[in-house]
Amino acid sequence: MKIIESHIVPAVASKIRLQEYAVGIFRMLPSKSGLKKAIKKEEILLNGKIAQTSDWIEELQQIDYIQKEEKQLKIFQLKLEVVFEDEYLAIINKPSGYPTSGNYFKTIEHALPFNLKRSLLPDALPYPVPVHRLDNPTSGLLIIAKTKSAQLQLHQDFEEKKIHKTYLALVTGETPIQASIQTSIEGKEAFTTYKTLKSFQHEERIYSLLEVAPKTGRTHQIRIHLSTSSFPIVGDKLYSSGEDPFRKKGLYLAAIGLDLHHPIEKIPLKLELKFPSKFSKAVS
Repeated sequence: MKIIESHIVPAVASKIRLQEYAVGIFRMLPSKSGLKKAIKKEEILLNGKIAQTSDWIEELQQIDYIQKEEKQLKIFQLKLEVVFEDEYLAIINKPSGYPTSGNYFKTIEHALPFNLKRSLLPDALPYPVPVHRLDNPTSGLLIIAKTKSAQLQLHQDFEEKKIHKTYLALVTGETPIQASIQTSIEGKEAFTTYKTLKSFQHEERIYSLLEVAPKTGRTHQIRIHLSTSSFPIVGDKLYSSGEDPFRKKGLYLAAIGLDLHHPIEKIPLKLELKFPSKFSKAVS
């Protein structure tokens, strides 16, 4: 266990519970949602004991924000393309065919220590961690946190929709020039927009190459939205059916653009990947 920040409670004017009092007392937990997550993960101590949201606050109590010791990570020696890296975060180009994380050995998370430098900052994480997910068959830009402060700020930026992602998708059918799709996925609002870059014929079928921008981040959102709009993504074994001449090349969905602000330095970061080669070959 490592104490990241500590706070001694001064005189309090009236009775107040931890979940209200502790908002903003830690530099690295500025938001209420960040505090609630830290309490849920048992990263907040009250007088040396694991704190609860319902705990009452009293004068001279000590509140600690801690980093729990992580289990030793077994490293997967998979070479990754590092697009951006500094002491706080990294952005890598995830290959298709690997899960971002999970209870497996061959994951992108297990490969990160093999590819990234350990941060030397005081709040460095034990090992770098992804702050969002890309599906197993999806390739492209993935944001990695290397410090606790960067991790928390990036999570907050995602919650506040300050991070914008752009995807490339090859679908079956001739799509409109541009369109918006707004539905509910598992009871939550999901909103996706796209524009058509090119439509073409191949072996008596019509295909369209799309630039897709999800405005929310639901599981399989783009795949579900395009499939239910009668434009399934080529190679999607879960949400499309039938044989396809491109099917052997896997899922034609790639995260090729990221637009965000650096979580600590606040400078704009805009990253773009070149078209993956399988897309270029498919539309040529």
